[in-house]
Amino acid sequence: MPAGEPLTEAERARLDEAIRTAERHARVEFSVFIGTAEGDPRAFATQLHNSLVAPSRSILVMVDRTARALEIVTGGWVRRTLSDREVELAALHMQQAFAEGDLVGGLVRGVHMLADHARPPQTLHSHAPDA
Repeated sequence: MPAGEPLTEAERARLDEAIRTAERHARVEFSVFIGTAEGDPRAFATQLHNSLVAPSRSILVMVDRTARALEIVTGGWVRRTLSDREVELAALHMQQAFAEGDLVGGLVRGVHMLADHARPPQTLHSHAPDA
């Protein structure tokens, strides 16, 4: 899909469903921005992330197809379970799909990967024996 063209209705629905599933799975907020970054892509993505309702519990994925830029910004709470290495791995998978011309497939796969790694570990609660 050439840069600047909007997503089709089917692509938008597929991406929206992936985001909803990821949010339920990881208990964090996901936002995806596809468009032109104003100025430095990283600074622009960080500004977008900071404008979210709950940036600490959010992951923002920004794609600027014109500049061929991908930025992933994570909040402080999210970074407790999602490492930089895991973010880099998701970014590599997304970039590979983008290079093959599959923007939405790359985003869907990347969002799912980020959600899998951002999911807080399950804890077991045990009761101390009554004294």
